Amino acid sequence: MIANAAWDRAIGMLPDRMAAHLGVSAAAVGLALLIAVPVVLVMAGRPRLRAAVLTAAGVVQTVPALALLALFYPLLLALSALTERLAGFGVPALGFLPSMLALTLYALLPLLRGGADGLASVPPATLDAADGIGMTRGQRLLHVELPMAAPIIIGGLRTAAVWTIGAATLATTVGQKSLGDLIFAGLQLEDWALVVTGCLAAAALAIITDMALWRVETGIAARKWRKAGLGGALLAAMVAAVLALWWNARPPETAERPVVVGAKSFGEQYILAELIASRLREQGLAVTVRSGLGSAVAFRALTAGDIDLYVDYSGTLWSNALGRTDVAPRASMIATLRTELPRRHKVQVAAVLGFENAYALAMQRTDAERLGIASLADLARQSDRLRLATDTEFQSREEWAALQRAYGLRFARLTAYTPTLMVRALIGGEADVMTAFSSDGRIAADDLTLLTDPAGALPSYDAMLLIGPTRPDLARRLQALEGRIAVEAMRQANWQVDRATDKRTPEQAARWLAGRIAEK
Repeated sequence: MIANAAWDRAIGMLPDRMAAHLGVSAAAVGLALLIAVPVVLVMAGRPRLRAAVLTAAGVVQTVPALALLALFYPLLLALSALTERLAGFGVPALGFLPSMLALTLYALLPLLRGGADGLASVPPATLDAADGIGMTRGQRLLHVELPMAAPIIIGGLRTAAVWTIGAATLATTVGQKSLGDLIFAGLQLEDWALVVTGCLAAAALAIITDMALWRVETGIAARKWRKAGLGGALLAAMVAAVLALWWNARPPETAERPVVVGAKSFGEQYILAELIASRLREQGLAVTVRSGLGSAVAFRALTAGDIDLYVDYSGTLWSNALGRTDVAPRASMIATLRTELPRRHKVQVAAVLGFENAYALAMQRTDAERLGIASLADLARQSDRLRLATDTEFQSREEWAALQRAYGLRFARLTAYTPTLMVRALIGGEADVMTAFSSDGRIAADDLTLLTDPAGALPSYDAMLLIGPTRPDLARRLQALEGRIAVEAMRQANWQVDRATDKRTPEQAARWLAGRIAEK
């Protein structure tokens, strides 16, 4: 039954994400074509310009797609602030636009190289013959060069399209719906139905696109127009099938924009987002969830109006949103955040949910007892012989710097993992210590020991429901969540989606948690 629920969830997410994935990929390749065509024409016959342009495009290609996506978000935020001041409207900084722009840059190199190599492949004698019969430059390009270069040009388009479809799975990190939603969520939750469905769907889009463009490419090269036409028809059929799936699965249209609930990229956030979305739907609101966001992206998205609300943690907000490096008492931190977030960022704290998801360092109980380590001070004396596994953010956070200052921790090796794989590394013996979270259900299940913090270096991490400036009315609708989620209940809900057997989906865990809240 649980397995069926997992596959049902994966299949239910597929049409919307596949349509969005195909849409952003097609838009990026289309924009890249609009840029590449005039550039290729200008480069023709100019070897120095060609070398400079292809080198620049090659440098862009060496930048990981994820880094390009991350770069465009702050750039668009700055542009949005500028256009807001000058013209009274902002530029969308989350979702489709940064994804399309980053993927466009990624698609440029194969298009530019294919166009340049195609035109360069036309024999000089053929060009001389065209000039000899009096063809103009434009006539020669249209009737001689482009037809002869077409197979190589289409080959570049084929490479660009396949690369772009693959890289588009990373658009999830900047809030764009894509098949990456299934893959990222599945990896975090160890929900292999999501991972397999997302990977197979992305592979299918890439393979069908490659096959279709290969038919066009080889058909033109052999002057077999029927074969080339069949390739175009295959491509059109794929687009039509995806759009048909999306159209049949789309939710009912509403007059107003849906409320957008944001979520970071780990199980607890998925559960809380579904819990909040469910409560708002019960009040008659249309709601959509955007998951997989990083801490900095989520808060910026909230202040920019790209999402309307999400759950964050007091320690994260203390350092990232307020820029504080000190460690304040728990009550003082919450009071300051309630006051300063509205003043500085126009963000409300609708509710402090009642549990804390604080950073800690953990070891397997047997290892901690064998080595005589109960606190971070004990750990410091042996850390140079031990390996630390962290989540992907921890090594760049102020908390890590604070631990180093307070205890002088220096590990033999530091490795960053996703939260789920981090636990696997500890249990599997690939790490001796890991960063942990106090609301993680695996602490008891995996017999882990949380090391005490006698110096008080780590701040508190109370879960706080934040409301952005676009929908201040949501605070009233959700303020009943104040103090209603106990850490024990959150641990149990987290364990339901994390455990290897009898696994629950985040929606099922959210319903269970809602029941516990109602009983409280």
